[in-house]
Amino acid sequence: MAPARIVVTDGFTLNPGDNPWDEIGALATLAIYERIATAELQARCREAEILIVNKTRVREEALAELPRLRFISVSATGYDCVDIEAAGRRGIPVSNVPVYGTDSVAQYVFSALLHVWHNIAGHADAVKAGEWGGQPDWSFWKTPLIELRGKTMGIVGFGRIGRRVGELAHAFGMQVIACDAVRQTAPGYAPFAWAALEELFAASDVVSLHCPLTAENQSFVDTNLLNRMKPSAVLINAARGPLVNERDLAGALNAGRIAAAVVDVVSAEPVQPDNPLLSARRIVITPHIAWATREARQRLMRTTAENVKAFLEGKPQNVVNGNYL
Repeated sequence: MAPARIVVTDGFTLNPGDNPWDEIGALATLAIYERIATAELQARCREAEILIVNKTRVREEALAELPRLRFISVSATGYDCVDIEAAGRRGIPVSNVPVYGTDSVAQYVFSALLHVWHNIAGHADAVKAGEWGGQPDWSFWKTPLIELRGKTMGIVGFGRIGRRVGELAHAFGMQVIACDAVRQTAPGYAPFAWAALEELFAASDVVSLHCPLTAENQSFVDTNLLNRMKPSAVLINAARGPLVNERDLAGALNAGRIAAAVVDVVSAEPVQPDNPLLSARRIVITPHIAWATREARQRLMRTTAENVKAFLEGKPQNVVNGNYL
């Protein structure tokens, strides 16, 4: 196997200390940066033949400054951080990790939903604050408690993660409807139905986003769709922040047009102080953690190593830009 210099541009989130790079380091000379600013990319990676990136933006102008680069491995499923068309024109294949966090992200969705509909943390805090001890009755609750069975889960993007969310929703006794640009085989459980986007937003008690970010769907969750939701409905976004028009979502929450939202992603990460969602009512914002269980990160590291090894053997896998040939 030919030696190659591999540079990891932003490795901290994948391995904050519990998920070693040993398997990749065994393949070639390896340099690991916890973080590289865009302005530093050329200086730190000019000798790189292989880049491993997670969120570092590799645009066409950056590619022009990296003459030795032969391969980019994105240590994530989403690859919008890389200009794959420009890479392809330079003969550089770009690979991603299509499967690693399916169960972790689906688990997050239901953690979020149960948080909103049962408010366990809020009620536990109330007990510690003495509110239960001061009640005249043996039971009390501060917010409505809602049962999942019989409710409708609307899933936008019915790929691997969306389908896993559907399976869990079905296990909870929910009805499942889904919207996807490509309608593949329907799942085996019932009730299930395909729905147009506006129909899905109108019919669902919960809308969960699981579609990739494209130039065509930026900010597609806007006032038009939010106004179609039930006042009691919940929006969950564990996909990509720019799918949602954040100002429109904040307006809908503050006006009580929808009941609640949980977002694990925002338009600019880390979240900026002027993000309108920070001051919105009835919203939970988490710091992009749905993907980050140790088990998921270990799968991510393993497949990234396999992607690099396959490239070095002349058989790139999980390639997302077919135009590199």
